[in-house]
Amino acid sequence: MAKVGKYDKAAGGLDALTSSFRHVREQGIVTRGARTLLRANQPDGFDCPGCAWPDRNPQSSFEFCENGVKAVAAEATRRRVGPEFFARHSIGWLAAQDDHYLEAQGRLTTPMLYDGRDDHYHPVGWDEAFALIAAELNALGSPDEALFYTSGRTSNEAAFLYQLFVREFGTNNLPDCSNLCHEASGIAMGEQIGVGKGTVTLDDFERADAILVFGQNPGTNHPRMLGELRAAARRGCRILVFNPLRERGLERFADPKDPRELLGGSTPIASHYYTPRIGGDLALVKGMLRRLVETDALDHAFIAGHTDGWETLRADLLATSWEDIEAGSGLTRAQIEEAADVYAAADAAIVCWAMGITQHRHAVGTIQMLVNLLLARGNLGRPGAGACPVRGHSNVQGDRTMGINERPPPAFLDALAAEFGFEPPRRDGHDVVGAIAAMAAGECRVFFALGGNFAAASPDTALTARALRQCALTVHVSTKLNRSHLVHGRRALILPCLGRTEIDLQAGGPQSVTVEDSMSMVHLSAGRNPPASPELLSEPAIVARLAAATLPQSRIPWRELVADYDRIRERIARVVPGFADFNARVRAPGGFHLDNPAARREWHTAGGRARFVAHPLPAATDPQLLTLMTIRSHDQYNTTVYGLHDRYRGVSGERRVVFIARADLERLGLAAGQWVDLVSVWRDGERIAERFLLVEYAIPPGNIAAYYPETNPLVPLDHHAERARTPASKAVPVRLRPRRDIPLELA
Repeated sequence: MAKVGKYDKAAGGLDALTSSFRHVREQGIVTRGARTLLRANQPDGFDCPGCAWPDRNPQSSFEFCENGVKAVAAEATRRRVGPEFFARHSIGWLAAQDDHYLEAQGRLTTPMLYDGRDDHYHPVGWDEAFALIAAELNALGSPDEALFYTSGRTSNEAAFLYQLFVREFGTNNLPDCSNLCHEASGIAMGEQIGVGKGTVTLDDFERADAILVFGQNPGTNHPRMLGELRAAARRGCRILVFNPLRERGLERFADPKDPRELLGGSTPIASHYYTPRIGGDLALVKGMLRRLVETDALDHAFIAGHTDGWETLRADLLATSWEDIEAGSGLTRAQIEEAADVYAAADAAIVCWAMGITQHRHAVGTIQMLVNLLLARGNLGRPGAGACPVRGHSNVQGDRTMGINERPPPAFLDALAAEFGFEPPRRDGHDVVGAIAAMAAGECRVFFALGGNFAAASPDTALTARALRQCALTVHVSTKLNRSHLVHGRRALILPCLGRTEIDLQAGGPQSVTVEDSMSMVHLSAGRNPPASPELLSEPAIVARLAAATLPQSRIPWRELVADYDRIRERIARVVPGFADFNARVRAPGGFHLDNPAARREWHTAGGRARFVAHPLPAATDPQLLTLMTIRSHDQYNTTVYGLHDRYRGVSGERRVVFIARADLERLGLAAGQWVDLVSVWRDGERIAERFLLVEYAIPPGNIAAYYPETNPLVPLDHHAERARTPASKAVPVRLRPRRDIPLELA
């Protein structure tokens, strides 16, 4: 039964601690869970398997958040999914269950095979599993008929071995979760400042006079960021938030480590909170830039000394009318000018953004406009200032650094060839959108996923499912049961792996892996819990054994590399820029920071200077349609659903809800508590997601929001960011179709 109300408390606080304890208790690990959490984000412990926010104090005994607790508890659970579970439950029956049920069943324990003999997975030995995959791969007409997906939780060591194997096999078909989230950031920033990563560190958050937060909900998606925003707010830093939804974590936060706030106090976060319409960020930033021009609040010395393209951008700004800016942004001229004036008054400012910016058709243009805003006042390459694209999964940035890239730079391939003595393929591979299209067309026949939940995370759910079912073989390396295991090819394997919290024992003894956070800090991670099953292998071991089985003539010493991960890091140090003396540097407390030339005002761009880039305003949306933004609930992380509650938005017991403005309810003759179907309207026809409960919420008229992956079926495969091809899941044109077969529910 759905319950909808209003949550009046601050984010965090006692409720966060209570929720954390409940999740640990539900997994049956109260004592072990407490011991495990004290190792989270510590120099001698493990990196949280949740978000990629960096660690403020690696010596602290309390470096985790509520959602980190959920991730750790889910991994350290006592529940198990073994052969007897799959014997009891058919694939068809499991496919009818929701994602929360699948997640809640526990840890996978044994390699499992679906071979078509019936509708069940059956246990299989590791050697047989690797032989089966190798046979399928080697039977392909071309290496490009295989796809190798990577999740952002994969360690640097596993990712490096994985791309090495895939390239020696002969393809660059390495789609990854960056294709689904921050691809637009890399493209936009690379063109403008020569690097596709953030330019700030946590020290900059201590020095900033203003922090601008666009399209981001840290209270749910990376709660430890709230600690930095709280500290900044308390010292007088101005925090400007731009988000279509009013998110509690960006309004008020109660630090659970502060006894005064734990008992009811809190700290206001946003000094200014603006609610642009969905997709209105490009227009509002153009308005802010125009205000800087009109008031001459510019860093002329920086512009002259470090940049190109200013006059072209300036002319474009002045040619864009305030009427068009207001219409495009959903904000008034007065609001935009106020935000620009606050920004201009700051000596040093940081601009943060996340998937509320990247998952739009005009994502690259919007991000380049954000970088324009920084460049206009010289807010790059100096203390307290810079760009901060906040990544999601814990090592999504590190995987790309390690070469998980369907379009690898030639210099990386040259280094790989010199180190390992083979010629890597040079042709571009498939990204996620291309991979789905290739499978659907029958052009790719083997799909291998190193982590993740591809079927649930990808757009156009029905098409993605049909594409995967076209494959001769689908393989998933996983810790927990998920939707993708039930959307299988003619044969399918589930390969269970160690989690981040578990001891990784190889021939050379217990091993550590490394990860790279959102601010380019690289550090060690070593689990301390016994493995959930003696049959589990680490991700590096799985990759090495697969490579040895598939490429028997390879000169790469796969078994030797995986016996001691220091050997993998030695090879990384000789191939990947910035990793010289990797093994020694990563053992320093807190690890080490990867060099970022843009943070030193060195611009590795085509012209050797930072670039201003002009972009037109996006076309107006159809006023007869609503614009849907997909979001997470507070009880989920990406596609992993830990529970059925969204505390800060006041919803519990139901995930199929639509947040909608009162004005739209009245305009459409609908009511809160009514059930509707969501119908996306696209050039190739309609897509339908059935049975959603209307919830009145503070969101701009014409805009609605609902949780994914339930709404991923509405996102067309070709509705993606221009050039970056990131699914445009934050701006889907839809209409509502009232349900007459479900009674009105109290909301």
